[in-house]
Amino acid sequence: MNVSYYELISVGNLFKSWRAYKKGKGHKADVVEFERHLEDNLFSLHNQLKGGNYRHDSYSHFKISDPKKRDIYKSTVRDRIVHQALYEYLCKIYEPVFIERSFSSRKDKGTHKAVLTLSKIARDFRKNGKKCFAMKCDIRKYFENINHQILLEILQNKIQDDKVINLLKIIIESFNKDVGKSVPLGNITSQIFANIYLDKLDKFVLEELKIKNYVRYNDDFIVLDENEQKLFADIKKIKTFLKDKLLLDLPKEKITFHKLNWGIDFCGCIVLPNAVLIRNRTKRRMFEKLDLSFKKLNAEKISLNDLKKVLDSYFGLLSHINSYNLKMKVKNIFISYRFS
Repeated sequence: MNVSYYELISVGNLFKSWRAYKKGKGHKADVVEFERHLEDNLFSLHNQLKGGNYRHDSYSHFKISDPKKRDIYKSTVRDRIVHQALYEYLCKIYEPVFIERSFSSRKDKGTHKAVLTLSKIARDFRKNGKKCFAMKCDIRKYFENINHQILLEILQNKIQDDKVINLLKIIIESFNKDVGKSVPLGNITSQIFANIYLDKLDKFVLEELKIKNYVRYNDDFIVLDENEQKLFADIKKIKTFLKDKLLLDLPKEKITFHKLNWGIDFCGCIVLPNAVLIRNRTKRRMFEKLDLSFKKLNAEKISLNDLKKVLDSYFGLLSHINSYNLKMKVKNIFISYRFS
């Protein structure tokens, strides 16, 4: 049974959402300022939500390169607590119904699990002596083209509480880059909205097209088949579904055809029939981020424990690919730093 609106906005739940949101952000100026009057701020937020007077504040904007240039829109601490509460609420409803092979922004998933799954599919084709063809697809400007009305209709299929729907509507419509569409990179709610929206695609692929070999990470997905003609026909149906049902575009230049022996480029790795290699661009980004983390440690902006978490995340990825020399290089950089 879904949590009621009043449980969602209770002072206790707002405190819980604050603690979840604050992790790793305790040194940031806006977080420190909000915490100075924490109880007053949370009780005020609760009263606004309870009285129907809550309005979302405007966003601040900045750009990042990761590696592509991206526009990030940051909401206020007050609003991000509401986002956190709604994120937890939606996860409880939707995680049980999401498909197993959707890997973005989900607990115990991630890029390395996506690559590992694709690698297993590739090995199964090879083991069974079958040909393997793959189509890698990337939806054009996905976050910018999520339609607000369609998203709300999808949410209403599972959420009957009008007050919760109204709060979700406030959050969705708080971002006005394009009228009636777009969710901002930077909101935790945008991550789950993105998965909820494309869950319609996942179900279409698995239940209607009966495609078994399908892996999705955010708006990138791969379909594999031993029959080349069937693969092209399925992608055509997927393209039509995205356009007609979700108002999303899958242009020709965002669809790439692969034979397994050529290698399949996915989530920063190259998946081959009997190996997984890390892409050169991914290596460069990894060492750039490690260098930045060491500099932050020197400047006392992060702790040694924070650095270890960064290293653990990379070793988690490298543990699933053929990368002994790369792992030793990362370890040696860390050791040389500790004894320098």
